[in-house]
Amino acid sequence: MKLEEVPTPEPGPGEVLMEVAAVSVNRTLDCIVRSGKYPRPVKLPHILGVDPVGTVVATGNGVTDRKLGDRIAMTLHLSRPGEPLNLIGIDCWGGYAKYLKLPVRNTYLLPEKLDFHTACVVARHAPLAHNMLRNKVKLQSGEWVLVMGAAGGLASFIVQIAKHLGARVIAAAGTDHHVEVALGLGAEHGINYRKQDLTAEVRKITGGKGAQVVCENIGDPELFPKAFAALAMRGRMVTAGGHGGGVVPLHIFNLYAKNTTIYGSTEQTTEDMMESLKAAADGHLKALIDQVLPLSEAVQAHQIIEGRGGTGKVLLAPE
Repeated sequence: MKLEEVPTPEPGPGEVLMEVAAVSVNRTLDCIVRSGKYPRPVKLPHILGVDPVGTVVATGNGVTDRKLGDRIAMTLHLSRPGEPLNLIGIDCWGGYAKYLKLPVRNTYLLPEKLDFHTACVVARHAPLAHNMLRNKVKLQSGEWVLVMGAAGGLASFIVQIAKHLGARVIAAAGTDHHVEVALGLGAEHGINYRKQDLTAEVRKITGGKGAQVVCENIGDPELFPKAFAALAMRGRMVTAGGHGGGVVPLHIFNLYAKNTTIYGSTEQTTEDMMESLKAAADGHLKALIDQVLPLSEAVQAHQIIEGRGGTGKVLLAPE
């Protein structure tokens, strides 16, 4: 990757031009895409960045619901339902840039009290977390939920939202520090799955029944079976990630004998986004941010993410 000067894009009909304030660096949709290992190759030259936030500085013909100076976030899915998948930062140029044009229908106004850095992280992960818990597994108050990788970008919001929904949250992570971070976000119990027997600890905490819900966004071949075995009868597992490799063994007997359901989804709604941004603005959601680097240091940002160091998101901000 290298920094280059290119012409500033011009918004077409139904589009706005965003001056980017911040964009996050993601392990899958940035680092793996850059490495050429993502299932859908990109066309070079390419600009990464799936979740920029910023300010509207120009509007195309027909745009009436956004004006100059509006502070906006966006969703990475540019295609409409039924259309071929079209993702910003993968199928077209993304937000590692000072300016980005995008369809106005993909933009969301930021609440006045919400800063750009927090908004970037919240818009990327919290809407999906809301959708996974409420729409997919339909988490109920009082249920036990095991959250794997609990201090990660998506999982940290799952911990907070599950707590808000009245669930009893068990935070599992690979270091004592990350367990403590998740406990600070509202988890009731913590497990270091590199030091402790994950399945046994969940059984102990839940009185031998297991967790009604497991949020497993790692896809590690050693950890996945342990998390799956921690499910209670008629338990539900939901997943939207595979940083640990993504190919895992599945104990089929436990799947049918325990009437288990597994959900996989990256869906989110407009309501999920709007509620997430409002919750963050009102102080009900905390975004974990490790550091903010200038856009010119994107290479270093990728090295940090690939080194699995730090806690929270790494952001890039155009100079």
